[in-house]
Amino acid sequence: EFPTVAFKACTQQQSQNLKQSWMPADTAPKDVLAGGACVGAENLLHLLRNYGRCGEGRGSITVGVVGYPNVGKSSLINSLKRSRACGVGATPGVTRCLQAVQLDGHIWLLDCPGVVLDSGDPPAAAPLRGALAPQRLRDPLGPACAILQRCPPQQVMGT
Repeated sequence: EFPTVAFKACTQQQSQNLKQSWMPADTAPKDVLAGGACVGAENLLHLLRNYGRCGEGRGSITVGVVGYPNVGKSSLINSLKRSRACGVGATPGVTRCLQAVQLDGHIWLLDCPGVVLDSGDPPAAAPLRGALAPQRLRDPLGPACAILQRCPPQQVMGT
């Protein structure tokens, strides 16, 4: 129903000229997928450019990148831009406010802070959704118990 593109963000630590593999992610060999280069960017860029061409004339589009904390929203933008336009980190909360990044003359990407909807779960489940960094937990026992309740006992015993 909706366009879907396989994509893997770049995992390199350098600040400029982040590597991109020009092959689609769905046909890339395992060694390319395991590397640090971005895979699938060309297909995603093609899709975004096509959206910009829809309607009357060629206009500019703004795309919001929205999702849970610490899932790679900023890494996706950096990979498409091929530079460190957005800060990234291993813990939730690096992106604190909305940031607009111009990808080209017609495409803007909005990097948003992580969104965690209130699901009615007990407070112990908030760290499981990435709402709190593990270092900020006062009592890690609650989230640990929540994880154990979700795991099959055989899997926990085997680990």
